[in-house]
Amino acid sequence: MPKKKDLTCSDCGTLNCYRRESHFPPFCQTQTAPPALLKKAVIRYRGKGPDARMAHAAAEVEGTYYGKLTRVEEIIAFANRIGAKRIGVATCIGLIQETRLFVKVLEAHGLEAHTVLCKVGSVDKTEIGIPDNLKVKPGCHESLCNPILQAGLLNELKTDLNVIVGLCVGHDSLFMKHSDAPVTTLITKDRVLGHNPAAALYTSNFYYTRLFDTTHKL
Repeated sequence: MPKKKDLTCSDCGTLNCYRRESHFPPFCQTQTAPPALLKKAVIRYRGKGPDARMAHAAAEVEGTYYGKLTRVEEIIAFANRIGAKRIGVATCIGLIQETRLFVKVLEAHGLEAHTVLCKVGSVDKTEIGIPDNLKVKPGCHESLCNPILQAGLLNELKTDLNVIVGLCVGHDSLFMKHSDAPVTTLITKDRVLGHNPAAALYTSNFYYTRLFDTTHKL
C-alpha cells in the first residue's frame, strides 16, 4: 500500500499565508513549522547582516518595481542596493552572445563584470569517466561543463554577486553550492522552449501531456 502523501504548500487552496484573508489549513507549514526555525529565519532578516541586507534589498526592488522592470534591470537594482560592485557571470557557452550583451548593460551602469564560461579548463568529458557515447558529438574532444572551476575562479576574484546565464540543470546546482558570493539567475536554459521552461507547464494539458506519462522513464 503506498505511503500517504504529506500535504504541503502545493496542496493548499487558501494561500492564507500571503494576505491573511482566509484561513490556514490544518497541514499549513506556517502553523506546523518549528517556532524556533521560524524565529531563526526572521532574526536573520533583521539588523545589518548580509542576509538582512539582501532580504531588505529584494523587498525594496519587488515593492518599487514589481511588473515594471525586466529581470536584467532588477538584477542591477538589487546589486546596487546590496552594494555589489563586482559581478560574476557564470555563463553557458551556448548563451555567450546574450552574456556579452548583459555585460555591456552591467558596465553601462557602472558595475564591474567578470565572465567565466562553462567550458573553462577544456577538460574532455572522458577524463572524469563519462563514456564517449554520452557526448553530444561522440568521437571528438568535447569539454565537460566545469561549474566548480567557474565558482572557484569567481571566488578568487572576490565577486560580490554572481549571476547564472543558462547553466545546465545540475551544473547550476554545483555552481551555487561552491560559490562564495550570493547567486541569482538571469536565464534558465531550456533549448526546446526558447529558455522559457514554464511553457511546458502552461501547455501540459495539450502539447506536453507527456509530462504525465509515467511509462516514459527519464
